[in-house]
Amino acid sequence: MPRFFTNEIDENNIVLTGSDANHIGRSLRMRTGEAVTVCCNGVDYCCTIGSITADAVYLDLVEKHRCAAEPNIEVTLFQAVPKLDKLEYIIQKSVELGVSRIVPVLTRRCISRPDPKEFEKKKLPRLNKIAEEAAKQSGRGMIPEVAPMADLGKALSMMEALDRTVLLYEEEGGCSFGDVDFDGVKRVGLFIGSEGGFDREEAESAVKIGAKQVWLGKRILRCETAPITALSILMFLTNNM
Repeated sequence: MPRFFTNEIDENNIVLTGSDANHIGRSLRMRTGEAVTVCCNGVDYCCTIGSITADAVYLDLVEKHRCAAEPNIEVTLFQAVPKLDKLEYIIQKSVELGVSRIVPVLTRRCISRPDPKEFEKKKLPRLNKIAEEAAKQSGRGMIPEVAPMADLGKALSMMEALDRTVLLYEEEGGCSFGDVDFDGVKRVGLFIGSEGGFDREEAESAVKIGAKQVWLGKRILRCETAPITALSILMFLTNNM
């Protein structure tokens, strides 16, 4: 069933306009009576098409329910900036796995060092489009946000506002993922390095603000493998997989 997203919804007057309406009428060639789903903030609104005009599609609400594909925790991925193709892959797969937000972070060992203003203007729209497409493909009930690039200080401040943050650090000394307590936790942060990982001072800064250092074993994972692995483990441990 086709899925469309909106940030606001009036249950008594559900209308799709713009590119969504065009997609329904011209690309999908849908007709009145056919079913579509409108997703808003994790809730699926199951509808049928009431009427189609040149610039709008009017829907009749059949039922609504919480999107079964949405996890019961809110996960923010703080990803140290890798090369762009790797970041696109990370965004796509992390959205499929249930992440709520992705924050690119510029750390000391990042090989790719885009200018923040240029990144926000030229790269961010494409990255959010990738997140939207992945959300539709995977049946999500919301489109995770790809935020503007942050420096380490801003990222650490954002982590402090969460219930729990996990730092993936390749050096020994951390605990097992299974030893981290997620009971009652609703907002989780994952902090993952780029191709060069973190330097010790950055890792210590994260631990000082309460991040739990996790060690995934003796095999060093690529920066595009680590977030997928961490998200999969987190979703499993919190009964969301």
